[in-house]
Parts: sequence; structure tokens; C-alpha cells
Amino acid sequence: MLKILLPTIMLFPTIWYTKPKWLWISTTSQSLLIALMSLSWFKWNSETGWAMLNLHMGTDPLSTPLLVLTCWLLPLMIIASQNHIKSEPINRQRTYITMLNFNQLFLIMAFGATEIIMFYIMFEATLIPTLIIITRWGNQTERLNAGTYFMFYTLAGSIPLLVALLLLQQTTNTLSILVLQYTQMVNPCFWSNYIWWAGCLIAFLVKMPLYGIHLWLPKAHVEAPVAGSMVLAAVLLKLGGYGMMRMMVMLNPLTKDLAYPFIILAMWGIIMTGTICLRQTDLKSLIAYSSVGHMGLVAGGVLIQTSWGFTGAIILMIAHGLVSSALFCLANMTYERTHSRTMILARGMQVIFPLITVWWLIANLANLALPPLPNLMGELLIITAMFNWSPWTLMLTGMGTLITAAYSLYLFLMTQRGPTPSHIMALQPSHTREHLLMMMHLLPIILLIAKPELVWGWCY
Repeated sequence: MLKILLPTIMLFPTIWYTKPKWLWISTTSQSLLIALMSLSWFKWNSETGWAMLNLHMGTDPLSTPLLVLTCWLLPLMIIASQNHIKSEPINRQRTYITMLNFNQLFLIMAFGATEIIMFYIMFEATLIPTLIIITRWGNQTERLNAGTYFMFYTLAGSIPLLVALLLLQQTTNTLSILVLQYTQMVNPCFWSNYIWWAGCLIAFLVKMPLYGIHLWLPKAHVEAPVAGSMVLAAVLLKLGGYGMMRMMVMLNPLTKDLAYPFIILAMWGIIMTGTICLRQTDLKSLIAYSSVGHMGLVAGGVLIQTSWGFTGAIILMIAHGLVSSALFCLANMTYERTHSRTMILARGMQVIFPLITVWWLIANLANLALPPLPNLMGELLIITAMFNWSPWTLMLTGMGTLITAAYSLYLFLMTQRGPTPSHIMALQPSHTREHLLMMMHLLPIILLIAKPELVWGWCY
């Protein structure tokens, strides 16, 4: 853990004391070095299931894939942001990269925390750099409204969680995940315990987000710059899923009765967001609603509390993190050239950028869960676990899968096929930087086909 935390902290002086012409090269190379070093977490040699740094920080097979994903994403965000940030004054460029690095630092400490209160503090701390990125570097005036939605939805869900954690501390005298995972202290007889159960989970359901409390997400995605969208889709939503998995272990007897409305909402959300995607004209909005649908499946997998559901949830979180981030990068490549997110104004790109079309095809096929990609593995495990829990869920999950395939193909055909509009002239050619960016997103997904136990081995 220390071998990743220290270089991440040392990135701050690199950002502020490097000469302007070396800023992007030095920060990208150092963050890439951190990402490569983080792969050593996969070399698992602990017999207890935990590799501890101290009493408050450690990694286990559940947090390791998410930590590696967090570290892998920073160099990708820096590479993706170069084009539109380079024209700004040098101090603003430095501030922008500092915000991205703060985000990574808070996320590493959130996923690595073994104390729930430390996880909560870091969970909230990620709000600050993300909010600054959205409201300062967003594209339109609506960004302030999006920032407000993002802030208040997340805080409204988080305050009940803080109260629930203080009550838990009062009851058990500890908030250590290591101790609480073997403790079941909930008495199902009292109504107050039902409210406590809801308080523990609502913050994470807002963060995922669950359908019905998802309105902040499309706004935040549409208004955020590319790095904001990438970190939101790839890692910040996964904080919700990870937090639910950690809390579920303690809430056991109550979840059996109380999870029904949330599972129904999650399943219904898959179909609703899918149909919303089929009617979208805005490129980033479509990808944002697609994220809500996928995370609904993850929420269902976690709430039914079976080892298959949990395994499917973690695989789908990792695969979706990489794929949705790749789709936002592709949307940004189109936006930087056509200056429009409206799909009908930026169609027929295949003729102009054939190689970018290949990346669009791979990313869309991964999004619709093409075999043998890990997206399909995660979805199949969750769908099977849901069917075992209740056969009726197959109608909803089956419909959701079909609609996902439909809107993914609609997204590809609308942006890449058809006649090129006559107003599209003198577009910049694609850069090697962009192809490297897409390769670094999609190669891990393809490599996970060969060794999926890196992300699912924790359940067995």
C-alpha cells in the first residue's frame, strides 16, 4: 500500500515544480509508473485474506481490483485531457492535474480503509475535487446546476449514513471492517433497526446510482470535462457498490425482508434507462444513462447476497468502469472535432476516421456484453443468481439485456454510419495519443478474458 501512496503524494511536487514544457510528459509518465506498480497488488500471498499497511489501511481481494482500476485511470485521464487543457494558463493546468491527483489519493484511501469511518470521510472527500472539475472546467453554464445536483444528492444520502455509523460505534465500540464482518448485532424486532438499515445503504444507492435517485448523474456527466466523466463513470460509481458489499455483511437478518423494493427498483431501472437511451440525441447523456442501467444490475447482484451475485457484481463493476470510461473518451474525441454532442450532427464518421470507428465498435460490443468479454461474465452471473432468487426476474433482466444491445448498436450506427453531414469540414486527424488511450482502456478488458480470477477470486 505504501509503495503506491508515497509516489501518489510525490506527484504533487512534480505537478507544481516541473517546467511548463515538461508538465504533461512528467505527470503522465509518473502516474503511469504508479499504475504499473499497482499491478503488484494482484500478486496475492496473504493467508488471512488481508495485506495490512497499519491498523487502519489494508487490501483484500475485494478492494484490490478497484484500487488497481483507480491507479490505472489517472494516466488515462491526463492523456485524455491534454488537448483541451493545454490552451489554458499554466497555473490552471497545474490545478487541473492536482485535482485529478487528489481524487486518486482519496479513492486509494477509501478503497484501502479498514475503518468504516475513514472510508466514509474519504467517500465524502472525493466530492470536492470532482465538484471543482465539473464546475470550473465544464463546457456550459449548466455546469453550476449540475454541480449543485451532484453535491446535494450525495450529501442528502450521506448524512443518514454518518448517523447510522455513529449508532453502530455506540453499540459495538468498533468500526473496524475486520471485526464487524464477523459480527451480526441487528435485532429484527425493532422498527428503529429498519431505519438504521436504510441509513446504512441509501448513501451507497445514491452513489451507484439506483433508478429514481439517479438524476444527478446524467447532468454531472454531460457538463463535466472528459476527465470528470471518466473518473465519475469508472471509479466514483463503484464506491457505491463497494460500500454496499462491505455493509451487507453486517446487515444480514434485515436484508432478507427489506431488500425487495430496492431490487425491484434496480430491475425496473435497467429497462427504464435502456428505453431512455433509445430516445437520446445527446451522446454523453446516452452513455450516462447506460451507466445507470448497468449499476442497477450490480445493485441487484449485491442485494440478493449470494456468492454468485457478489462475484458478478465485482466483475461487472471493473468491466463497466473500463468500458464506460472508453466510451466517454470516444465521445470527447468526436466533440473536440465537431463541437457538438448531438449524434445526428456528427454521423458518418467511419469514412473520415476508420480507425476510431474500430474503437467505437469494440467499446460498443463490450458495452452490450459480447462473449467472451468479462462484461458478459458479470451479467450472466448476476442474471443466474437473480433467477435462482426469483424466476420472475428473468423477464426484467432478459428485457434489459435486449434493450442494452439495441441502444449500443443504435449508438454505433448513429455516430459512425450514414451520410457525412455537409457542414463537417477540415477536421483534425486522429492522434497517436488517442489511439494509445483507447488501447489502454480496452486491452485490460480483452486480457481479463484470459485471467478472470484476478477480479473474481475473492468469493471462492
